[in-house]
This record gives sequence, structure tokens and C-alpha cells, in this order.
Amino acid sequence: MEKQRHNLLTIVHGVAVFLMVMCGIVALATDQAYAAGDTIKVGIITEMTGTFADFGRHIVGGAKAYMKVHGDTVAGKKVELIIRDTTGPVPDVAKRLAQELIVKDKVDFIAGLGFTPNALAIAPLVTEAKKPTIIMNAATSIITTKSPYFARVSMTLPQVTEPMAQWAFKKGYRKIYTLVADYGPGHDAEAAFKKAFTKMGGEVVGESRVPLKSPEFGPYVQRIKDAKPQAVFAFVMPGEMAVAFMKTYNERGLAKSGIKLLSTGDVMDDAVQDALGDHALGVISSHQYSVAHKSPENKNFLAAYSKFDPQRPNFMAVGGYDGMAAIYNVIKQLNGKIDGDKAMAVLKGMKLNSPRGPIQIDAATRDVVQNIYIREVKKVDGHYYNVEFETFNAVKDPGK
Repeated sequence: MEKQRHNLLTIVHGVAVFLMVMCGIVALATDQAYAAGDTIKVGIITEMTGTFADFGRHIVGGAKAYMKVHGDTVAGKKVELIIRDTTGPVPDVAKRLAQELIVKDKVDFIAGLGFTPNALAIAPLVTEAKKPTIIMNAATSIITTKSPYFARVSMTLPQVTEPMAQWAFKKGYRKIYTLVADYGPGHDAEAAFKKAFTKMGGEVVGESRVPLKSPEFGPYVQRIKDAKPQAVFAFVMPGEMAVAFMKTYNERGLAKSGIKLLSTGDVMDDAVQDALGDHALGVISSHQYSVAHKSPENKNFLAAYSKFDPQRPNFMAVGGYDGMAAIYNVIKQLNGKIDGDKAMAVLKGMKLNSPRGPIQIDAATRDVVQNIYIREVKKVDGHYYNVEFETFNAVKDPGK
């Protein structure tokens, strides 16, 4: 009898344990399903290591700054960033990362994309998956034409270049030399400047394209000096490339010989202004953002960004910030139920109050419409800033 009682208790205990385990499995599965359903995943593809690691630092810092200001929950959904490193302009890596984010991580949005080749590489994937994708930096004009699921909040090079050509001609410049980085955005900048400047009656007296990797600026700058233009228009990569160009420009005496430097804001990147120092004083540039821009939105942005990075933010950080603003707006309007086509419908025509000023995503092109500012480098309270002094309002990409 005692033995039968022991066996019965053993069976009952086993059944109880089995039921507890099964309940635990069901509860875990339910919790996981609930967690997945209550999370909006944003896959950020950008450069986090290598030569262009600053790109990713600024883009991710900007995205996190927006979440710092506005919280990480929208329409009852938790927003999660999944960051993937391309290491640079490496299209094959970007394509693989996009595939993983879509298939394995099941992201709701893709964002980031510092370089044009990387953005172009993932276009077929996001089109097939109907995945809304926010371009936070890459600036070649053609990008948004390559997928109906691309929307851009950054800029295009023609967009920031044409106002510089118009301003230069208005100020009396008639003979200008162009120097650009030898890749898509550089070619866009060169073509846009030449088209706008010559249309008004100006003359481009020489053109140079410099390689992205390890450029030796000496020979190019000497050609500019020999051509004796009134000014040189330049577009090079922000960061080390811009610093190297400015150093050579001054060492070869172009400023002293009276050849004025006109550039896009990439050359006069806010993040390296103090590193450029007095060499940059007086340089005129055209761009969509300056850290010195005076507005409540920019003040809030700068305060939030400082929580993630002690260095100055730049235009890429604002691209990350505004990209998250666009994503949050989509989530709100769709009440957290993300559908690719519905998301793109919300993005078309969207207006945002950005740290740079008012912006809009053009309904027809899905490209950004924004103010472009003419700025001059000045020393203010011991630091160097791009101080805005003229505005071209609501500029569209002239390349479209």
C-alpha cells in the first residue's frame, strides 16, 4: 500500500511539473510574441568603424538625441535601434546587412546610409521587402529614384551647390576653378556648380577630381594657383579629407594670393571647425545646417546630443535626428501598425521643424526641401563657427 501511495505521488508530482513547464513555455512564447508586437525595430546601416567612423557616430548620436528628447515609446510601441556597421563605402557589406535586418531581425524601418554606393546597393532589397527606408546622409541626386521605398531627410549636393554658384556670381565672381572628391556626390556638385555658374555668365577655368583615399592635395592646389582664378569652389569629404585640403590650401598660399575659397558645408564641417582654426576664417560655404543656427529646435537638439557625444554635432547628426522624427511621425499616424506602402504615403509631403529650420519631404520625389544658408567662418567667444548671413528658402534638388 505504501509503495502504491509513493508511486501515485510520484506520478502526480511529475504531472504537476510537466504542467508547470508547459505553462512556462506558453507564457514565454506569449511574452515574446507580445514583446515583438509592441516593438518597432529601426535598423541603422552606417559606418561605425574605420576611416569614416565619424559618420556613424554623428548619425547614431543624432538618432539617440531625438529619442532622448521625445522618449523611446510611440503609439504604445517601444522603439528599438539595431545598429549595423558597413565600415565604409562597401556596397556588398551594406547589402548583406540589409538582408539580415529584413529577414533575421524583421525590422520595420531601415535608416542611416552614409554613402551613396551603400544606399544604391540596398535599393532592390528594400523595394522587394516594401521596407520604408530613411536616407540620413548619402547625397547623390539619383538615390530616391532607385526605390519607391526611399525617402531622404539629409540633402543632395546639387541642392546645396546651386545657391553657392548663384551667390558667387551675384558677388562679382566671374572666373572660378572647381575641385571635388571623385565619387557620385562630388560629380553632382561639380556639374551643378558649373551649370548654374555658366548659365549666369561665369566661367569655370579649370576642374579637378581628387581620390577619396589618401589624397595628396599638393599638385591639385598648385594647378589652381597656376590658373589664377578669382576663387575655387570645393567639395571634399568632411573630416580628415577636409582638414588636409584646408592645410594645403593655406600652405600653398592661395588665400594670400587672393584666391577666395567657396565650398559646400562638408568642407567647413562644424565638427572640425576648431581643428581648422584661423586657417578657415573668412571661408564662405553653403549648407543646410550650422551648429550656430539660432532656433529653439537647435538649442534642444544640441543639449540632447551632448548626452551622447562631447564633441560638436554636424549635419549628419541632424540627419539622424530628423530621420527619427520622420519615423516617429509615421508610427503615430499609423498607430503603431507599420505597413510599407502606408508608411511611404505618410512620408510624402511630411513637414518637420528641424534644428536646421523647416523641412519637407517632397511628395513627388521623396527628397528633402529645405533652406540653404550662405555662411562665413567667424571666431565667436574663442571658438570657430559657420555664421549664417543669407538664406535661400525652401530649396528643392535641382537635379530632379
